[in-house]
Amino acid sequence: MRFSQMPANKRIVVSYALCPDMLGSGFGTAHHDAFLHLKDAVNDAIAHAENVHVTCPRGTDYTGQPQLKLTPGSDTSIRRFPMSVPTPIPAHSFSGRVAMPGFLTGTGSQYYTPYSVEFQGEVYALFEHGRLTGFEGDPESVAVANRHYDHVATSLGIDRDFVHSWHAGIHPGCGFPGTARDSYERWGGSGFGNPRVLHFHTCGSYAPGEISWNVIDPTVTVDGVKLWDNGRLRIDNLKESNALMDMFPCAAQVFANPDDRIGL
Repeated sequence: MRFSQMPANKRIVVSYALCPDMLGSGFGTAHHDAFLHLKDAVNDAIAHAENVHVTCPRGTDYTGQPQLKLTPGSDTSIRRFPMSVPTPIPAHSFSGRVAMPGFLTGTGSQYYTPYSVEFQGEVYALFEHGRLTGFEGDPESVAVANRHYDHVATSLGIDRDFVHSWHAGIHPGCGFPGTARDSYERWGGSGFGNPRVLHFHTCGSYAPGEISWNVIDPTVTVDGVKLWDNGRLRIDNLKESNALMDMFPCAAQVFANPDDRIGL
């Protein structure tokens, strides 16, 4: 419902803690303000960067100069709890390839059938300056990906090859119970908050698009400094981190004991 029409002049909050276990874990109990400050620190580091390079163990490799404009309209107006992602980074200045983790799934913007497709072989999405230029890898799996994009774009009347934006999780307490295959809709509504997951908004010239690409255990290098390192958010590489962790020891505890469950 987070993308539905909401009443005006109301405070709207969406909770990404999907069950009592998540609410009672470090995900739900670490101080909310700590992750609001952390989001701002990550945004600031990326917005002032000259170059960002992203890789992952499966073969993701893309780079670009982030053109992140931190204005009131650059992020959602809905309040999110827990705060688990920074502001999406526009993809129009990035190019490279993204390794799929064995599936494509929706973004929660609209629901269609099939909502997800799985692959038997490796699939890589190739993109240039925010445009999908094709898929490569196992031929049968590539055909599945292309059919899915054709179907979703044609059914909804949207720009098939538009790659809108991307961001990675910042909350190491965001452990996903169960497996993604049990319900990709449920997984896609929360699992992205873990630093082990980076996701793209694609298929549609708007956020969040209709099909997500999910990068597992990303390394995000910002001007030569690793801000994410193989799925770990390196808060020690943020200028504000020491003061922030001193102010919020509950958040420091979550970083010291990350929940690695991402449903995959």
